[in-house]
Amino acid sequence: MNLSYTTRQQEFKTSALEFAQAELNDSILERDRNGEFSFKGWKACADFGLQGILVPEELGGLGLDPLYYAAIMEGIGQGCKDNGLIFSINAHILTCIVPILLHGSNEQKKRYLEGMVSGKLIAANAMTEADSGSDAYGLRTTAVKENGHYVLNGSKTFVTNAPVADIFIVYATTNKAGGFFGLSCFLVEKNTPGLFVGEKIEKMGLRTSPMSELGFNNCRIPAGNLIGEEGGGGILFSSSMEWERGLILANCIGIMDRLLSDCLNYANTRKIGDQPIGAHQSIAHKIAQMKVRLETSRLMLYKAAWLKSLKKSAALDTSLAKLSISEAYIENCRDALQIFGGYGYMVEYEIERELRDALASSLYSGTSEVQKNIISSLLL
Repeated sequence: MNLSYTTRQQEFKTSALEFAQAELNDSILERDRNGEFSFKGWKACADFGLQGILVPEELGGLGLDPLYYAAIMEGIGQGCKDNGLIFSINAHILTCIVPILLHGSNEQKKRYLEGMVSGKLIAANAMTEADSGSDAYGLRTTAVKENGHYVLNGSKTFVTNAPVADIFIVYATTNKAGGFFGLSCFLVEKNTPGLFVGEKIEKMGLRTSPMSELGFNNCRIPAGNLIGEEGGGGILFSSSMEWERGLILANCIGIMDRLLSDCLNYANTRKIGDQPIGAHQSIAHKIAQMKVRLETSRLMLYKAAWLKSLKKSAALDTSLAKLSISEAYIENCRDALQIFGGYGYMVEYEIERELRDALASSLYSGTSEVQKNIISSLLL
């Protein structure tokens, strides 16, 4: 068992860290305050190769495996303070590129992947509905086939990237009696008649990642925009979620690493009387626990990524990783806030933003409660 990076993986991680520090942190306080998405940052990431990590070279990508994805995104998270931008990129890759890559037709891959890799196209995944929430398969949005087209009606909510997206991966019911096997998945372009993109939703954290609702009113799309088979949307979504749960928090490992370094520096330089606050057991224990959470989270991330690289089933391990890392990430941000004290609550010190951004990690890609349901169902 080898628990170290290969030389090449370490080179990619280091390059990602240096790129993120140099290119992605401009005006972050102002952009967070205004909820401003960075198109400049998006294009810079595409030019670096981020959106194409998992895409084969013949389709314009880097052709790397999930272990490289984890290493690169960890480096990005360590260097980039714009957590919303990286969240948007993760959503673009793991819930949009991956389904097309694994289940799309050759025509769909040729038509969309090049632009999705180059940064020309931004994609959004539309699954969640106001009445379904964590009940992923209780969808009211319908798709009816008629005359070589599918007609979509319904609505979606909490759609990451929707206000800036060029294409949408949309899940809809094609057979109301079919349950899990009654769902299908479609590609919908932004200017399609009958598609309506709502106003941007204001959020507590991840404010630089835009989100809105979608509406479909007799929205007609070609039958060729079906991804995979009719009725195969449930399987496609489950596959996509396994990728997402296993890898979406890779950048958060980098954030945890960066926060630990910041806390160590602060604990060694901030003094009460003649002693640095790190000399006090209450602070020292918080730092020790932050390190434990970081290292255990990294191990769980890389085990999940390793299993995906071997093309093995990883439903249990990806849910374990999602649950454990998200909770550890939140706790580390809370401890960082306590270590910095009143300064940590001030915007200029940037700790409060890290906590606001972290809180959503126990909600997206299935809440912590959903992960516990999945884990227990696979064990009992």
